[in-house]
Amino acid sequence: MNILFFLLAVLTVASLVAIGYGIAVASPLFTILSIVGVFVFMGVGFTLKSKLRQQN
Repeated sequence: MNILFFLLAVLTVASLVAIGYGIAVASPLFTILSIVGVFVFMGVGFTLKSKLRQQN
């Protein structure tokens, strides 16, 4: 389970870096997709963490 949380954290950080890259190359579509990626990866992580806590 820790590997899954680590993967989600890495993907979230990569999305945050991608936001900066999208701004640097002036690509609004890439920036918006990266922002959506951050919300998705963080949302999945928090949801899994919540479900894990409820099971214990």
